[in-house]
Amino acid sequence: MSAYIRAQAKPPDKFSHQPRLYHLATRLAEGQPYDDDVLYAAAWMHDLGVFVGHRPEDIAALGAWDHIAYAAREVPVLLQQFGFPTAKIPAAIEAIRTHLPSGNPTSFEGTLLRDADLLEQLGAIGTLRTVSKVGRDTRFLRLSDPLRTLRRNVEELPAQLRLASARRLARPRVEILRAFLEAAEFEADGIEL
Repeated sequence: MSAYIRAQAKPPDKFSHQPRLYHLATRLAEGQPYDDDVLYAAAWMHDLGVFVGHRPEDIAALGAWDHIAYAAREVPVLLQQFGFPTAKIPAAIEAIRTHLPSGNPTSFEGTLLRDADLLEQLGAIGTLRTVSKVGRDTRFLRLSDPLRTLRRNVEELPAQLRLASARRLARPRVEILRAFLEAAEFEADGIEL
């Protein structure tokens, strides 16, 4: 599975999100039982539909693209090809389906994945991931675009975390992100970025 995602992750920097996400999600469990097969598959396969070659290239079609629906359709076939236990595929797809901030996970694995993905949008990693999209993502044309997204992330995402372990890990990430945003505003000195 990881070799497949490494080959499909385009642009290539999108690959590092999956191993970090899986590691972070397992950390959030803090010894509570979870199905590692389900969590592993969901963490590695959840963003398949955002990779170049799996998403539309047409700007209008991309604006309406539902990468979750794409994953729900494509990932089961891939998991079967990888020899993943067939009985666990629905649970992995459900975790993928509910991993966005707007999602409502129905399993512990889904909650782990969702909270880990929210944490990935905060702190230094969240800043790097968001700012790196400038000029290559239609949503991020100017430097002010990722700053707007990062402000929204720091204001909204921490309150959406469900696990106490995630809220603890969020605190330093929120401080880092707030400091970055304050520094960017200070350095811009009123000039639009």
